[in-house]
Amino acid sequence: MLQFAGFELDEKRSELRGRDGEAIKLRPKAFDLLRLFVAKPGRVLSKQELMVAIWPGLHVGEDNLFQCIREIRAALGDERRELIRAIPGRGYLFEPKVSGLTDPAPQEVIPLKDGSQAESEQAADNSNTKIWRRAALIAMVAAGVLALAISPVIRPHMFAASPPSVAILPMTTTSNDPAVGQMAIGVISDLTDGLAKIDTIRVVVSPGTDIKKADLVVNSELERTETTWSLRARMIEPSTGTVKWSASLSVEQSNTDAQLQRIRLAAAMGDPLTKRINALLTSGNRPVDEGRTGTANAAIEQATNSINQTSLERFRTAETILEKAVADDADNIDLQIAVAAFKLRGLQLAWFPAEERQLVVNGVGAIMKRVLHERPSYIPVLEAQCRYLSTANRYAESLVTCAKALALDPWNGSALYLTGLSQIYLGRFDDALATFKQADRFDTPRVARWTWGIGAGWACMLMGRADEALPWLERSIEVTPASGRTYLLMAAAYQQLGRIAEAKAAVAKALEVRPGSTAQNARPLSSNTSSVYDKAQERVMSLIVSAGLPEN
Repeated sequence: MLQFAGFELDEKRSELRGRDGEAIKLRPKAFDLLRLFVAKPGRVLSKQELMVAIWPGLHVGEDNLFQCIREIRAALGDERRELIRAIPGRGYLFEPKVSGLTDPAPQEVIPLKDGSQAESEQAADNSNTKIWRRAALIAMVAAGVLALAISPVIRPHMFAASPPSVAILPMTTTSNDPAVGQMAIGVISDLTDGLAKIDTIRVVVSPGTDIKKADLVVNSELERTETTWSLRARMIEPSTGTVKWSASLSVEQSNTDAQLQRIRLAAAMGDPLTKRINALLTSGNRPVDEGRTGTANAAIEQATNSINQTSLERFRTAETILEKAVADDADNIDLQIAVAAFKLRGLQLAWFPAEERQLVVNGVGAIMKRVLHERPSYIPVLEAQCRYLSTANRYAESLVTCAKALALDPWNGSALYLTGLSQIYLGRFDDALATFKQADRFDTPRVARWTWGIGAGWACMLMGRADEALPWLERSIEVTPASGRTYLLMAAAYQQLGRIAEAKAAVAKALEVRPGSTAQNARPLSSNTSSVYDKAQERVMSLIVSAGLPEN
């Protein structure tokens, strides 16, 4: 029987009893973790050591460990985290003294933040002992300073506690204009509400909060010009003073009301901010700031920008650049994800010939299996998996994966677009239109803004609402004609509205972008679709054929 802090741990019965003798229920893994802590009091146990001991031979995410620790703390009433202490950059330490151990492990000395130096230098009877104590103290201080200096480099993970706290400071402004002040308040309110939806972080906004106690602190400044809102933001790690993220962004004031401007400012800040926090949380032992520079970064930017490419030649050039970058840096997970996402976009835009399609799908599937095993909660991995499942016609699974990505980044326009796409194929046109409209309100990432335009236009056409579809399609075409499908949807809308000449002109433009297009090869490649979708899509294709698209 092991006893600590008024609790009893009965190993034979696998039972924890409280101060009143009543059994306290714990899940098996949480109990195993508590038993490990109790067996090694006063010793810092790394997260890796804990995970290997509790889940031997299994690859599990850190969230499993964090959940067990939360459960143990709740069972022990350890709201102040004094029994199980998080030691930044090292792991966890079980603080209470334990009786009943047959072979207690030596306790590790963890310097306290206050009073330790004074206590260590209290008067001693023996001068040699006094000298020895001073020498020991100096060594401890030196070791502490050295640890602080090198911890950002060597520590396996920047957060020891879960979930890490993110303090959001009030947004400052560069003028005394009340409208600017109100906008700043609104943006921070929207940002805070969005971040509060993320279970992997704890958002702190109280003005009285000591920001030094937060794991991360976000500050920002808003400026208004004649045509735009300009926002600068920065995220700092208070314990080291390291800038973990910074961004400068702008949102246009024209053609939108103040509420939409506020929503887009919060999204423009929230989307990259959440992605950065997620990268820090899921980095494990990998350096977060490496691997996205030089050739790798250029290749990833090429892949991102390829969404606007409109020719097969340019698509193939970008594909070659990415594949060469991966060959040079095979372990770079961001490059692997970029290759997978790039090829999937190529499949969705029909850039790959039919005979290559299955080979490409299989290759992407192999990539996704690897990266999901390595970083299952990394937002770019979830985005790519969402796209992969959609391309593989596994729409229900795609919806689930997209929801996981949105749970980590509520402003993720790419995940919203892919959600809407799956809803279309499942015949849920109203839901899809609402999803595309939500993505348009956020307008992030901007490189993908044409996708929710064509998505909303397509959803409207499938519901027979050509007059509502045209404005969406026109907005999308202003960014890029993509593979020419936007022109074909415009042709269907014009044809339905009786604007025959404009319908034929739209088909002609589509054939310029993609020569050789027919009703056979221009229709979206899909299977496992709803009969509601099949019927509606057939009607849209018949309108396009009536406007002049060859059938074969």
